[in-house]
Amino acid sequence: MSRIVAIPVKPFGVAKRRLSGALDPAQRQTLSVELARRTARAAIDAGAAPLILSADDAVSEWATNQGYDVLLDEGSSLDEAAHSATVFADSEPWLFCHADLPLLRSDDLERAMALMSDGAWVLAPSSDGGTSLIGGVGQFDFAFGPDSFHRHLARLADRAVNVLTTLGTLLDLDMPVDFEAAAAHPQGAWLNAVAPIRSRT
Repeated sequence: MSRIVAIPVKPFGVAKRRLSGALDPAQRQTLSVELARRTARAAIDAGAAPLILSADDAVSEWATNQGYDVLLDEGSSLDEAAHSATVFADSEPWLFCHADLPLLRSDDLERAMALMSDGAWVLAPSSDGGTSLIGGVGQFDFAFGPDSFHRHLARLADRAVNVLTTLGTLLDLDMPVDFEAAAAHPQGAWLNAVAPIRSRT
């Protein structure tokens, strides 16, 4: 089982700008905090310890107040932040999971960790071809960005790897249409408390 689930969290005040067509700044900030909280909670419920990766003081303070471990990435790229988490994990298994997965549940992380139980790596694509989750042991040459799933899969060609596809890992919040789709699903009903339907029409 993975000892840590590393979760990168952007500054709450500037995250999710591409959702500006659907949410106002206060709603986007509320959404960002709740996504981070729910992702960390899913990690705990799956039996792992959340490790918050951030370069933002407010996010670090929030995470510390929640009792989570924090790893400052000092403004580095997402690839460098992910690498720092693998160094932190040392020789223990780790999962790197994005905090913009509104339908993510602890079951998804439990499945990911189960797929790693025999020493294999696990890789989960997002619906747009990105990588929503990756896990393994030791260091890795991360390559996040558009179409990163295929790059990561290619870089694992010499290792045993299991691909995870669940509702919770497939849908990430990128554009307003993603928010609408997630909010319409029973698992994403909580989003309507962030931005009630009447305020999005």
